Amino acid sequence: MSRENTKIFKALSDTSRLRILKMLQAKSLCVCEMQDVLGLAVSTVSKHLSILRDAGFIIEEKEGKWVNYMINPHPKDLRISSILSSLDFWISDEDIIIKDKKKIKNINRHIVCAK
Repeated sequence: MSRENTKIFKALSDTSRLRILKMLQAKSLCVCEMQDVLGLAVSTVSKHLSILRDAGFIIEEKEGKWVNYMINPHPKDLRISSILSSLDFWISDEDIIIKDKKKIKNINRHIVCAK
């Protein structure tokens, strides 16, 4: 099995990373916002983001003092696009995914990141 395949499957092998992908499909977020929803340490969220970025699922964009993470709109590996488009089929009806989606609709980074 190729290293790229392993990287892709490793990225998808964690519930928190799947939750992050589903959140980012709804909107771009900073680490603090994701940390607030996931209830994990910022360092843990950053590690998850690093794995997703290295696999090609997400990109980051600096905007002033914020670093926004978003779904990679043009991944080099077409399998990434295929996987992202099928996430709804696999996990969109999971209770935790539904709760996360509701939470991020009302999240205010100016409050969350000031904690």
